Amino acid sequence: MSRVGKRIIDIPNGVTVDIDGSTVTVKGPKGELVSTFNEDMTYNLEENTLEVVRPSDSKEHRTVHGTTRALINNMIVGVSEGFSKDLELVGVGYRAQMQGKKLVLNVGLSHPVEFEPSEELTISVEGNTKVKVEGINKEYVGALASKIRSVRPPEPYKGKGIRYKGEAVRQKEGKTGK
Repeated sequence: MSRVGKRIIDIPNGVTVDIDGSTVTVKGPKGELVSTFNEDMTYNLEENTLEVVRPSDSKEHRTVHGTTRALINNMIVGVSEGFSKDLELVGVGYRAQMQGKKLVLNVGLSHPVEFEPSEELTISVEGNTKVKVEGINKEYVGALASKIRSVRPPEPYKGKGIRYKGEAVRQKEGKTGK
């Protein structure tokens, strides 16, 4: 039995879950998310709990069971609390600023790099070196944060670059002379 799949999902107050066949719709104070899952899975929806049940112990059903439960849980958490990723810019002269809704990064390249988030995501800059990506869809938040980080990933010799908050960058020793 899947350890993740068999756990029951608690539905907080203010969040409604509607199941129509294989389509799950979750509405909450921060927005609405709709997703379609495997048709074989069944859902036991009670007052404040939701359980994902697989029909058999076949390999296909076992692989989809835990994933389905985790994705539905992320939808519920997203519409009730939301998700965020924090990024830090480390390096002399590295800075971030907002121009309207656009994020503009100056990270030692010959040109500034601009990011325009989609409607469901928001970007904010704290100081010059801290960037926060927020939204209700965990996948979109992580993808945008990863795209921003890929502009200048942390390098191992000086540690300069864009990193996630709390990310440890292993420092390498440079060349030594004779």
